[in-house]
Amino acid sequence: MKNALIIFVRKPEMGKVKTRLAATVGDEKALEIYIELLTHTHAVTSEIKADKFVFYADRIEPDDLWNGEGFTKKLQGNYDLGGKMKEAFSTIFEMGFEKVLIIGSDCLELSGAIIEEAFEVLEKKEVVIGPANDGGYYLLGMKELSPGLFENKQWSTEHVFQETIDDLQNENIDYAVLTTLTDVDTEESWIKTNKKQT
Repeated sequence: MKNALIIFVRKPEMGKVKTRLAATVGDEKALEIYIELLTHTHAVTSEIKADKFVFYADRIEPDDLWNGEGFTKKLQGNYDLGGKMKEAFSTIFEMGFEKVLIIGSDCLELSGAIIEEAFEVLEKKEVVIGPANDGGYYLLGMKELSPGLFENKQWSTEHVFQETIDDLQNENIDYAVLTTLTDVDTEESWIKTNKKQT
């Protein structure tokens, strides 16, 4: 089956990334941390045997970390997070891919093995989801577009994962849940995950 991996990123600019984190560590440190997260995400995804599509939040950067072979650059739509993800999935499915995953660039605990596991899960399940311990999710994968998963959500809150599970159950979609990981959005989450890596 044709596999695709969508990666949502932002251009690393001072004062425009990791704003919740910056509230306690400052803009400069938040930018430094985000660059580390981007570098980790790039390293983890580089080895994945799938077509990879990097969707930029604001504008496509012509010369950056994602210039290497295997990464195709695209632009996120002008919607809320759910709309952006729904459009990205729709775009990739229309290209003929059969199993599609989406990740962000916020998870220092994410590994290539977990991404590969998600693709394997989609051999038997319709949807796979990786919960983050802040109540969101760090990965979502599916074999066909389920628009309802991206609608009527309280994005960037602790309710997103449970609301998504509720939708999957209400629509009788066969799904699997991966291990829970930590997204880095606060100083506390950064300290926690950074300690695990060292």
